[in-house]
Amino acid sequence: MIHVQNLIKEYGDRRAVDGISFSIQEGEIVGFLGPNGAGKTTTIRILTCYMPATDGSATIGGYDVFTQSMHVRRIVGYLPESTPLDMQSRVREYLNFRGRIRGLDRAAREAAIRRVTEQCWLGDFVDRPIHQLSKGMRQRVGLADALLHDPKVLILDEPTVGLDPAQIRETRNLVKELAKRHTVLLSSHILPEVEATCQRTIIIAGGRIVASGSPSELKERIRGGSRLIAEVSGPNGEVRSAVGAVPGVSGVEVESDNGWHRLTIEARQGADPREEIFKLVKQKNWSLRELRLEVGSLEEFFVQITAKQLQQDQSRKEARP
Repeated sequence: MIHVQNLIKEYGDRRAVDGISFSIQEGEIVGFLGPNGAGKTTTIRILTCYMPATDGSATIGGYDVFTQSMHVRRIVGYLPESTPLDMQSRVREYLNFRGRIRGLDRAAREAAIRRVTEQCWLGDFVDRPIHQLSKGMRQRVGLADALLHDPKVLILDEPTVGLDPAQIRETRNLVKELAKRHTVLLSSHILPEVEATCQRTIIIAGGRIVASGSPSELKERIRGGSRLIAEVSGPNGEVRSAVGAVPGVSGVEVESDNGWHRLTIEARQGADPREEIFKLVKQKNWSLRELRLEVGSLEEFFVQITAKQLQQDQSRKEARP
């Protein structure tokens, strides 16, 4: 549905987007992450036809975003981070105006307004002036606007900004529901939201894609292996040495308290020694009250991979004559 090939955007001698390529299939929910200045917003503006690229190509639904922008706009719904709204209009008036711009006749506009106000929980506010709404409610109006023409593709930039925890959960469920009818590209700095909502994540730093994959795949790359957490009651020195000798274990750290030992166990790549550890504890007649697999968070991976890319970029700058 979305295909980007070697996309480049330059501002004078600064390259904001540096030859990125990716594809998003129909029905996917893909998270698009990056620190400030990474080129994320620039890429989104190119895809939504608000900005031309310097080089490369991009298509949405088979339409070229550079030469067929009107076709692209008809199949894309875009929610920017700061939604531009007519504050003096009522919600219904604003959505009616936006529907007219999109070429919907009166009956189609009325049906679309009923649909999007229900989807975005605006039914009780549809006749309120927009300037009386909270920031979170205004965000819902922007999302309703993006959905008004029932686009094939939704590009959402920080859709949960200003929402309370209950509304964030509702928005997450809405995005998942929308993916049944729409392809979704979701940009957010709230990493747990991306982890809970998106099937795949693209991370950009320094204008380049530095990682791509499902949240679980990215988390597995943090340490090269996984961590196990165990709480065991037994002789301290013997517990450490016995667990450290289990096949697949590469290291053990121990914290002791009141006869219990909390073990942080590093497992080798692809290894899961939990069953062997359980057998060992049972054989030694020790007590076990916790044994679980703990992989790193998406936030840990994001910090590590973007910091590494920024260091590489800085080294390249310093190496230039």
